[in-house]
Amino acid sequence: MQPRHRIRLVAAALVGALCATLPVQAQEVTLKVAHFWAPGAMAPTKVIAPWCDKINKESGGKLKCQMYPAMQLGGTPAQLFDQARDGVADIVYTLPGYTAGRFPLVEVFELPFLTANAEASSQAVWEYYLTTPAVQKELAGVKPLMLHTHDKGYVHTKDKQIKTLADFKGLKMRAPTRQTNKLLAKLGATPVAMPLPAVPEAMSKGVIDGFLLPWEVIPSVKLQELTKYDTETDPKERTLYTAVFLMAMNPAKYESLPPELKKVIDNNSGAALARQTGRTWDESATAGRKAAEDHKNVFYTVPSSELANWRNASASLYDEWVADVTAKGNDGKAMLSKAQSLIQKYEK
Repeated sequence: MQPRHRIRLVAAALVGALCATLPVQAQEVTLKVAHFWAPGAMAPTKVIAPWCDKINKESGGKLKCQMYPAMQLGGTPAQLFDQARDGVADIVYTLPGYTAGRFPLVEVFELPFLTANAEASSQAVWEYYLTTPAVQKELAGVKPLMLHTHDKGYVHTKDKQIKTLADFKGLKMRAPTRQTNKLLAKLGATPVAMPLPAVPEAMSKGVIDGFLLPWEVIPSVKLQELTKYDTETDPKERTLYTAVFLMAMNPAKYESLPPELKKVIDNNSGAALARQTGRTWDESATAGRKAAEDHKNVFYTVPSSELANWRNASASLYDEWVADVTAKGNDGKAMLSKAQSLIQKYEK
């Protein structure tokens, strides 16, 4: 071997040994974040974007988000959970209830007249997940970063104001989840299940007469322009309905991150994120309602005396949920009681 070649080999070995002793620096990681909302909706702008900005800052620019709104990675909203599980997306934001019956244990928070505000119930549903192995098993396949609920859901219709229980009869109404569809049936309407992106076309074509939604999302899909009547409930009463949301990460993607970047994800997930997101939803109602006000919609608030009829009509949903999850090997009565206790804990 020539002396010059030998020197090069020795130099290369020394460089390799030196590099091996240096701390490994995390490379930049771009996370594919998928959801079903339009880009300008409240959730992408007030929840997802600030979260992405925060992990970017705390990682020193090593963690970045590439947004894929409105199902740009393909598929339907009901497939978002599996997209996170299978690695099609690195992070998804969706409703477990979009897949009817697949996640029955978290549905307990979607029972009518159970919650009062999103900030409290979001903390409750996260603790429910953390402390209930059966719920963790139900969501196995993804790494939940947050579970939360939205604020009060209301009734919105095109041609007829809902004022009493009898007014639901004969109406085709959209709801997002299995429990809210069951609620509509108990109230006398014909439920029509569909994810949010399908609602505007269904309204414009007369497929449905109205829908259940909280205020925040309505302007993003211009549904205030497709309705005339908005029915709210007595603010002193508990929520007619809410829905559970899930922000989840592909487990393999999380495990591929170096420890310092895992720590950034961990520090920005869980209870604090659920609480802040719930608060953001609670605060979003005013702006969402203003869009309907500006459109000159007609508003009506159902008084407590009439809501008692709605509550009585839907009360059996509690027993049905308990029976359903108990038949699957769970203690449904205890789980319902736990959910109720956790909600009360965080409302104090």
